[in-house]
Amino acid sequence: MLLRFYVILCLIVLLAFETNAKQQQGKNSLWKNTPRSFTIDYENDVFLKDGFPFRYVSGSIHYFRVHPSDWADRLRKMKYAGLNVVQVYVEWASHEPEPGQFDFTGALDLPEFLAEAQRQDLLVNLRAGPYMCAERDMGGLPYWLMRLHPNVRLRTSDPNYMTRVMSWLLLGLFPRIKPLLYHNGGPVIMVQVENEYGNYYACDYSYTCELRRIFRAGLGPEILLFTTDNGTPSSLRCGKSPLVYATVDFGVAANAVSEFGSQRLFEPEGPLVNSEFYSGWLDHWGRPRQRVNTSDFVKALDSILALKASVNIYMFHGGTNFGFTAGADTNGGHYSSCLTTYDYDAPLSEAGDMTNKYEAVRRVIGKYLPLPGGPTPSNSSKAWYGPVLLEHTGLHSDLHSAGLLESIVAPFPLTFEELSVFSGIVIYSTVVNFTTPDPSILNLGAVHDRGYVVINGARQAVVSRSLSSSSLAVRVRQGDTILVIVESLGRINVGAGINDFKGLTSNVTLNSKLLCGWTMTPLPLTDYERLTSALAKLKMHTVMKAKTRRSESIAARSDVAVGFFEGTLYVPEDVWEPRDTFLRFDGWTKGIAWVNGFCLGRYWPVMGPQNTLYVPHGVLKRGPNTVLLLELEDARRCRRTPPRRHSHNSNHRADFGRSTSSWYGNGREDFFLGDCSVEFVDTPDIDSPVPQ
Repeated sequence: MLLRFYVILCLIVLLAFETNAKQQQGKNSLWKNTPRSFTIDYENDVFLKDGFPFRYVSGSIHYFRVHPSDWADRLRKMKYAGLNVVQVYVEWASHEPEPGQFDFTGALDLPEFLAEAQRQDLLVNLRAGPYMCAERDMGGLPYWLMRLHPNVRLRTSDPNYMTRVMSWLLLGLFPRIKPLLYHNGGPVIMVQVENEYGNYYACDYSYTCELRRIFRAGLGPEILLFTTDNGTPSSLRCGKSPLVYATVDFGVAANAVSEFGSQRLFEPEGPLVNSEFYSGWLDHWGRPRQRVNTSDFVKALDSILALKASVNIYMFHGGTNFGFTAGADTNGGHYSSCLTTYDYDAPLSEAGDMTNKYEAVRRVIGKYLPLPGGPTPSNSSKAWYGPVLLEHTGLHSDLHSAGLLESIVAPFPLTFEELSVFSGIVIYSTVVNFTTPDPSILNLGAVHDRGYVVINGARQAVVSRSLSSSSLAVRVRQGDTILVIVESLGRINVGAGINDFKGLTSNVTLNSKLLCGWTMTPLPLTDYERLTSALAKLKMHTVMKAKTRRSESIAARSDVAVGFFEGTLYVPEDVWEPRDTFLRFDGWTKGIAWVNGFCLGRYWPVMGPQNTLYVPHGVLKRGPNTVLLLELEDARRCRRTPPRRHSHNSNHRADFGRSTSSWYGNGREDFFLGDCSVEFVDTPDIDSPVPQ
C-alpha cells in the first residue's frame, strides 16, 4: 500500500514537470544567460558555462571504489593533472540494498563526495543510471529486483522494473543530488541517463523516453542531460533519447574523426564528446593483465583534444571492488569474473599513485588547458608490516552442519535471490533417500558460480560455471548427506545475461532421480556483526569437537586446510597514522579477506593475475588490527612444522622498514597449524602469471 502511494505521488510530480521541461529545453534554453548555468551553444558547437564557451577534460572516479579517507587525495591529484571535471557513476545496488532502505552514509555518502569535488575546484558529470555497467555486480542494479519479480525485464518499460526505478530516483537519489546541481550552486553540470543503452538487446524507446521524463520530474528543466553509446549508428539509434544530448565512447584503436562522425549523425550541432576514452581495460581472474600503452594513449588523447572535443578519461583512478561488488562477463559464452582490483592501468594506480601515464597525460592536457600551479602532490608511502600468523577458527561448513546459523528448508534448491542473499556463500544439503549404484552420476544442473561438493564430510570435487561443468561421478549410498557449498563470483554486468541468478539455479539429480528435501544456510559474509557472532559460536564448537579426537593432531587432518583463519596485525603505536599496505597470499588458494571488519574482497592467487589485496590506510588503526580469512580450497602454506615459542605476536616488531619477525606457538600442541601466515607488504602484485 505504501509503495502504491509513492508511485502515485511520483507520477503526479512527473506530470507536473513534463510540460515545463519541454518548454525549457532545446537550443534556446531560457537558462542560457542566467548567472550560473551550464548549457549548449548549438550554433557554435560548444558548451556554455555561465554564458561563456567551455570545454572539459574529465576523468572517471567512482566514490564507492575508493575509501572515504582517500577521496580528497584522489580528487586533488586529478585536479593537478589538469582536469576540470570528474565523471562519477551512481550505484543503485549499494544505495538501496533492500527495497526502500536508502543508504548514503560513510563510503556511500555521495553528497559529501560531490562536495569534496567542489572543494577541489572540480565540476562533476554524474552518471545517474539506473544501470551503469562499470564491471560491477549486475551492472549496479539491485539483486532484489529478481527476488520480487523473477521474470522482470530489466532495463525496459516493464512496470515491475519501472516502479522500482521511479521510487529509487524520485525518492532516493534525486532529492539528495538536486541541491548539488550547478545552477543550484553545486558542482554537477551534467547528468547521464542510463548507460550505453544502444548495446542492450531491448532497444525500448518507451523506456528511454520514460526515463527522461522521470529525470526532468526529479531534477528540473535546467540540468543538461546526456547519453553515452559506442560510436556505431545502431547503438546511437537505440541509445539516443529526444531532448537528451548524445555522446560517444571509444578507445585508442578507434579513429576519432570517424567516431565523432557517428555522433554527428544524431547530434548535427553541438560539442563533440567522448564520454569514455579508455586509459586501460578491465581484468578477469585467470587472464593476463590488460594494459594500454602510454605512448599510444596520449597520442590518441592529443588527437581528440586537437578536434576541440571534450573528453572523459575512463578510468583516471580505478580503485578497488571492495567486498562482493565485482561483476562478471561472458567472454565467448564463458562466464568470467572480474578481479577485486580495478586498477585499470589508469593514470592513478589502485593505491592512488601518480604513474608515468599520469605525467604524460598532464603534459598533453597542458597544451590545451592551463595547468594548476603549486606543489606537486606526493604519492603515499606504503608500509611493510610483515607476516601475521593466523589460527584456524573452524570449518565454514560446520556453521551449517552444527546448526550454528538459521537455515531454510524447501523441497528443492532455492537461489540466492529467493533466499534474500546478495552475494557470498550458501551451503546446500540433502540426504539421499533411495538406493544408488556405485558410482552414481550427480548432476547439479546450473551452478552459479562455483560449487564444492562434499559427501559425508569428505570433499569430492569442485564444479565451476566457468568450465560449464555440472556433473560428476560419486560414490554415495542411501542415507548419505550431500553438501554443496556454492559461492557467487559476481553477477554478469553487461548484456542480456544481467538477470543472473546465483546458487543452485535448477533442480539436482542423482542418476536422473530428483533429489528432494533441501536445507540451505546462507553465510552472513556481508554483515560483519552477524559474522563475528557466528564465529564466536564456531570457535566454541571447534574446541568441543577437538576434545572428542584429542589424540589426532589438527595439523594432520585435511579439513583444517579450509575454513576461517584469524590473526592480529600490529601497527606500531608510535606512528603518526597507519599507511597503505597490501595483503599477500603466498601459499593460499582462494577465499575472502577482512581487516577490522572491512571486507577487502576476494583473493585467488592460483588463478592470478592478482596476488595482493589493497589495504587502505583508513581501514587500519594503531595497535592491534583483526585479520580474518575464509579459505575455501586449500591453505597450502599451513606447514606441519614445530612451533618456536616467543612472547610476542609474529609481527610485533614490524615497522616501516624491513624488520625481522618472530614466530610463536599458541601453547596448544594439538592445535598448532604450522606457518599459517599472510604477509602485509609494501608493493602490489596484480600482474602475476596466470594458468596456461
